Amino acid sequence: MATPATPTTPSPHVPPGTVVPVAGWSGMVKDWSSDREAFAVPWSKAMMWIFLVSDTFVFSCFLIGYMTVRTATVVPWPNASLVFSLNIGGAEVPLLLIALMTFVLISSSGTMAMAVHCANRGDRVNAATLMFVTAVMGEIFVGMQAFEWSKLILHEGIRPWGNPIGAPQFGSSFFMITGFHGLHVTAGVITLLTVAIRMMRGRYEGSGYRIVEVVGLYWHFVDLVWVFIFALFYLW
Repeated sequence: MATPATPTTPSPHVPPGTVVPVAGWSGMVKDWSSDREAFAVPWSKAMMWIFLVSDTFVFSCFLIGYMTVRTATVVPWPNASLVFSLNIGGAEVPLLLIALMTFVLISSSGTMAMAVHCANRGDRVNAATLMFVTAVMGEIFVGMQAFEWSKLILHEGIRPWGNPIGAPQFGSSFFMITGFHGLHVTAGVITLLTVAIRMMRGRYEGSGYRIVEVVGLYWHFVDLVWVFIFALFYLW
């Protein structure tokens, strides 16, 4: 009959405060449940990376599906330069709103990087301020996207289930992809404001500002996804 596993006897050469592994399955479970880091990577950052990888597959499926539908349809696809143009002084300016949206969102990635840098230095005031600025720019992006949607729905008559100016798949692809991305931006804005307010109140004082870097990973991912949407949906 097998002898039950017993805890490992600490070596006299083990420095004080060192956690000695316990033998057996119970010891392994205890190690993994009590540990906060694996392979020198904080759990919060590791979980964010796992989430971003899974989200990458979702956006990839959306974009691949969109490209497949667009290349397979026999009905002409609407010209993005005309559909997404703005009337300025009686002249139609193609993709002006989209260019502004892209500029604002990409610029917010810079302010987010500066916030992470300040957080790593322990400068919570400037880090929180830059996160507020990033959140405001994200909200501006969402506001411009809402204006874009209202223009297409009210003036162009485009719906998720139909499109009077070309291929009917245009509406479903556009509203699904940009809407899903807009939800990500909105979630990022809420998270940025929450973390920034808690930082200003000293919530993370003494425990480090790792949360800022984790939020920064998410925000940079959202910006990167928009680059692909911009290139494949508006420029193609």
